[in-house]
Amino acid sequence: MDRIDQCRIFARVVETGSFTRAAETLGQPRSTVSTAVQALEARVGARLLARTTRSVTPTPDGHAFYEYCVRLVADMDEAEDLFRRERGHVRGVLRVNLPARIGRLIVAPALPEFVAAHPGIQLEMGVTDRPVNLTEEGLDCVLRVGTLHDSGLIARRMGWMTLLNVASPAYLARHGIPQTPADLAHDGHVAVRYMSPANGRVEAWEWEEDEQLHTLDLPGPVTVNSAETQIACCLAGLGLIQVPGYDVRPLVQSGQLCVVLPQWCAPAMPVSLLYPHRRHLSSRLQVFAGWLEGLLTPHLR
Repeated sequence: MDRIDQCRIFARVVETGSFTRAAETLGQPRSTVSTAVQALEARVGARLLARTTRSVTPTPDGHAFYEYCVRLVADMDEAEDLFRRERGHVRGVLRVNLPARIGRLIVAPALPEFVAAHPGIQLEMGVTDRPVNLTEEGLDCVLRVGTLHDSGLIARRMGWMTLLNVASPAYLARHGIPQTPADLAHDGHVAVRYMSPANGRVEAWEWEEDEQLHTLDLPGPVTVNSAETQIACCLAGLGLIQVPGYDVRPLVQSGQLCVVLPQWCAPAMPVSLLYPHRRHLSSRLQVFAGWLEGLLTPHLR
C-alpha cells in the first residue's frame, strides 16, 4: 500500500472516529485499515490516534498531520482527475444521499441515462429524510430540501420547490371545500400532521398572503414522520396536507387528490446539494451535480 492510500485511510478514520466505520465507507477490511494506520505511525515516528474501547480520536500530532493528509489526498485526486477528464473518462465510487421521495420518484427512474453516459462511475445512493453526517458516513454529497443550518458544508442551490394544498375527494365530501384560510378553523378542517425527522417538531399549516407568512396549528387525527405515509393517509381521507407538487401531481391529474386553496400555499422551499468544503471537487461529483441539476429543473422553479 502506498503512502497516499495510507493517508487516505488515516483521514477517513479521523473523520469517522472509528476503524470499523472507516473500513465500511472505504470498502476495505478493518484489519487493512488498522494495519495502514500502524504503518503510517511507524513511518512518521509519532502516535497519531488515541484509541479507547469506545472511540478513536487524533492526538495533537494526529490533528496536525490530518490537515496535511487531506491536502495531499485532494491534490492527488485532482491530478488523477485532470488526466481522466482529458481522456473523457470519469471513474470511481460516488456516495450520495437523497430525500426518499425524490430518490424514488425522480432520480431512480432516470438513472439508466446517467449509468449509460458514465459507465465508470459506481453510484452508491442512500435515501433518507433524516440528517446525515457526510464525513462520518463517508458521503460525497447530500441533497436536502428546506432551510439549511450552518454545517460547514458548501451548498449548491438547485432551485425552489413549490408546495400544494391537497385533500382526497372523500375528505372534501365530508368536510366541504375550504374557500379561504379562515374556513380551515371555522369549518372544523383537520390535517394529516407531519413531524420532522430532524427535530421532532410538528409542522404548522402555513400560507403566504400579502407578502406575509401566516401559520395555523391545524389539528389532526394522525401525525406521521414520512412524506410517503402522509400522502397515504391523505389518500385515505384522513385530512389535508401540504406537500411538494412533484410528489402528488400524478395523483392530482388522476383525480385521486384535489388541490385546495391554490392562492394560499406555503412558501417554496430551497433545494440544495451539500458537499464538503474542499478546494477541488472530484470530476465524479461535478458530473453528478450537473446531471442532477438538469434532472430536477422541470420540478423546481
